[in-house]
Amino acid sequence: MNADNQAPSWDEHADWWIDGFTGGVDPEYEEQIIPLVVAELLQSTRILDVGCGEGQVSRRLAAGRPDREVVGVDPTERHIEVARSRGGGVVYQIASVDRLPFDDNHFDAVVACLVFEHVDDLDAAIGEVSRVIAPGGTFLFLLNHPLLQTPNSGWIDDQILDPPEQYWRIGEYLTETVNIEEVEPGVRVRFVHRPLGRYINTLSAAGLVLEHMHEPPPPAGFLARCEEYAMASTIPRLLALRLRKLPASASVEG
Repeated sequence: MNADNQAPSWDEHADWWIDGFTGGVDPEYEEQIIPLVVAELLQSTRILDVGCGEGQVSRRLAAGRPDREVVGVDPTERHIEVARSRGGGVVYQIASVDRLPFDDNHFDAVVACLVFEHVDDLDAAIGEVSRVIAPGGTFLFLLNHPLLQTPNSGWIDDQILDPPEQYWRIGEYLTETVNIEEVEPGVRVRFVHRPLGRYINTLSAAGLVLEHMHEPPPPAGFLARCEEYAMASTIPRLLALRLRKLPASASVEG
């Protein structure tokens, strides 16, 4: 993997993220991501939200659930500052996913929402997630779809064909790469691309086995923003995996 690519830190982009993707302004979070997380973790009572940002997922998990312990961690000071100011009954700490400040087996669920695309040391991070989940607990793992949202993927308007055609181009998939994307003028974000098998095999090696996979179509609010692409509803942007931590005595055959 090419690790030479550098981008400004999340401390520099924190307010861009907060203003553009929280507080109810982003349809993918409001209509899809948050409802999915809440539904998947209904039975969990000790939940860790890794890479929690300003806490929008954590707050929804804690809302109306006094029986729950919800903890959010993020390495970005500004995110944690805003998360604490917005309250919601969540405990927030500054920490990164590859070095979690919790005892073994402390949580019965961990959620990571669009975090691992920015994590360099996948093995350490997954190992830490597995370590803090109690046997039988859940890891809810949400990613930009590793196949369909690869670098250089996107809509193609092919005007050479008669009649013209629209289709979704898939970029280079199998190679692990680090890319800097200018997601809007002046905002450059560092993304790590890995094929899905790299994630699944690392999760399995850490004792986290796949139970269910979601590939939902983009939500209505997002589709309304790209009406020029009639087939947008057929290309998932999100991949959500529900995994279970095996008991210590169990093993997974490689």
